[in-house]
Amino acid sequence: MNNSHSERYAAAGVDITAGYRAVELMKAHIARTMTAGVVSDVGGFGGLFELDTRGMERPVLVSGTDGVGTKLKLAFLLDRHDTVGIDCVAMCVNDVLCCGARPLFFLDYVACGKNVPERIAEIVSGVAEGCCQAGAALIGGETAEMPGFYPAEEYDLAGFAVGVVDRAKILDKSAVRPGDAILALPSSGVHSNGFSLVRQVFDVEHADLRAPVAALDGKGLGETLLTPTRIYVRPMLALMEAVSVKSAAHITGGGFFENIPRSLPEGCAARVDRVDILPIFRLIAEKAAMGQREMFNTFNMGVGMTAVVAEADAGRALEVLQAAGVAAYRMGTVVEGQGVLL
Repeated sequence: MNNSHSERYAAAGVDITAGYRAVELMKAHIARTMTAGVVSDVGGFGGLFELDTRGMERPVLVSGTDGVGTKLKLAFLLDRHDTVGIDCVAMCVNDVLCCGARPLFFLDYVACGKNVPERIAEIVSGVAEGCCQAGAALIGGETAEMPGFYPAEEYDLAGFAVGVVDRAKILDKSAVRPGDAILALPSSGVHSNGFSLVRQVFDVEHADLRAPVAALDGKGLGETLLTPTRIYVRPMLALMEAVSVKSAAHITGGGFFENIPRSLPEGCAARVDRVDILPIFRLIAEKAAMGQREMFNTFNMGVGMTAVVAEADAGRALEVLQAAGVAAYRMGTVVEGQGVLL
């Protein structure tokens, strides 16, 4: 470690040895995520994963990538960095899940103005927790120290996931028909979308983020907004084993009007009869003076994922999801038409 230290490089703002210390600190977190397919150790030039295709006729790999976005500003303001990694994993694995895929592994990328090993390890602890929730191995990543590009106390976080699904079991929206049931899997909060607007609405840089807010059941605004994105892998995989899931939608940026139609074939619309709106969204709507359509076109409104099943399977599907710890409910019905009908 000492042999690779460069005084001149450190004077330019990059401490090579800090990177080594960060890797040592994060090893215990990474170890929690190891699964049977991992065949490489931390620190290699690439993450190796042995794909087990037993029981699959035509395995298909499914990949997804995303970041946390400006929600990171809340982490900076609150000086709390152990949850945003969960967001990063969730945004990727929830996407591949919509193809019917089981996540296999994840890689992360952290770019920062100054490598503070303890903070990097805290970030990775959240990534590891997200991977554990998703059943995915954290097999690699990169930490880039970029002084002069990022402020010393700030960073960006992104990643990507790879999953696998048998080709015959890929969720196929062409099977969706009018009369099918649309199920809602509740969100944990704002998740990781719309934070440019949220930050502006609440003027978070100048707000007391820790003060209890009556409209949020006494929780602080910061705690509420920083709540990590829910990961739906285990309940959705259980659902797919129990009934025929025709399609699924991860409700992210663009809200209902952009995401739900992506899970429906031409000629089909989603008639939404019920949404259990979370208090944070009512507060945002009030503060921003936003109408119903604009809110539903921006946020998840309390629904993090939807699943379409045949009407005959709806009761069983709800039982499976609820047994998996998800307070799912019947949100609506597929009807003839186009788009989303609130």
